[in-house]
Order: sequence, then structure tokens, then C-alpha cells
Amino acid sequence: MGSSIQPSDGGFGIHIPFVAMLGLQLQRFENGESDLFLPYKAEHDNSFAVIHGGTLMTVLDVAMASAARSVDADKGVLTIEMKTSFMQAVRGDLWAQGRLLHRTQRLAFVEATIFDASRERCAHATGTFRYVARKPPDQANTPIATD
Repeated sequence: MGSSIQPSDGGFGIHIPFVAMLGLQLQRFENGESDLFLPYKAEHDNSFAVIHGGTLMTVLDVAMASAARSVDADKGVLTIEMKTSFMQAVRGDLWAQGRLLHRTQRLAFVEATIFDASRERCAHATGTFRYVARKPPDQANTPIATD
């Protein structure tokens, strides 16, 4: 099940304020896979003039969540756990690919990789996500039950 790309929300089909602030863009969202693009901004950097690990972890988290949601876009997902490996520093624009490895009725097991402008692998993550019912728009700001 694919999703139409909407420029106003970065292509995610929902407004995610933090993701919008970063400038993250969803390029592909289908069949358990996602492709994301993050155009470089100096605000993404750490004090060593490379992209901050927190930025990279956010991109990996969103790539995995998008891959999990791509098979059931009516549901939301919550990150249960995430393991990240940083392989080399990232400078400039970056791309991420997410992939759903296995799914149960309630859980998704996923992975994602970040590539730099030279298409070198820079970071990798695996994660477990829980599928949850998406709230109606008028209840969007109420807490999500996680039990």
C-alpha cells in the first residue's frame, strides 16, 4: 500500500512538528520500505561540524517507523526499542532507507541505514515498533495509551 506524497507534510501524510523542523522528506513509502531525504542545514551539526548523532537517530527512527507504517498506513507506530551503530561521520545531504523485516499483529521489527552524499553507509539501526490505532484529528493532542 503506497501513499501519495504531500509536500506540506514532508510526504508523511501526517504533521510531525519535529520532523518538519528538521526538513526531513519522505520519498518512498510502500511494501514495507521507505526512502527519506534530509537536505543539509548547519543546524543539524554538532560541535565537530558533522551531523549530530541525535539528528541521525531521528532520521533512522522515522525511516523505520515509515517502513512499518507502509503496510498499514491507517495505524500509528510507537518506538519500543532502537539500537544504533554510527559507522562514520556524515556531512551534507543524507538519505535513509527503512525496511520492515517481520511483522506481527501488534509489533514491527525493522532496520534502517543512512547514506551520505557519496552513498557511503554512515549509520544503521534496528528497532521494534508497536502498532497503535491513530486518533481522530479532534483528539490528536491527547496522550496515547501504550499498554
